[in-house]
Amino acid sequence: MTWVSLIFAGLFEVIGVMGITQVNRTPSFRSWAVLVGGFSISFFLLSFAMREIPMGTAYAVWTGIGTVGSALVGMLFYGEAKDKLRIFCIALVIIAVAGLKLIA
Repeated sequence: MTWVSLIFAGLFEVIGVMGITQVNRTPSFRSWAVLVGGFSISFFLLSFAMREIPMGTAYAVWTGIGTVGSALVGMLFYGEAKDKLRIFCIALVIIAVAGLKLIA
């Protein structure tokens, strides 16, 4: 259950980052709610996951999910670059996160 919590923590981190983008583009109550809500839920789930998952592993997986998720959202919805080197680097992050999961 803690790994599921950690995965959802990473996904809510991506939602928080999307909120930052929305606040920067068109500040509104809704965009601020997405930012604050996304990060609040993310931190809560991360703290729950860290009860059983070692701090270093949990933090690395959480930031990895946030990094990859934010990069993919940026490419799919915000017109960010989709070049091969960027995709290769995203794949390296996924491999590193999967490796941490396997040894934790």
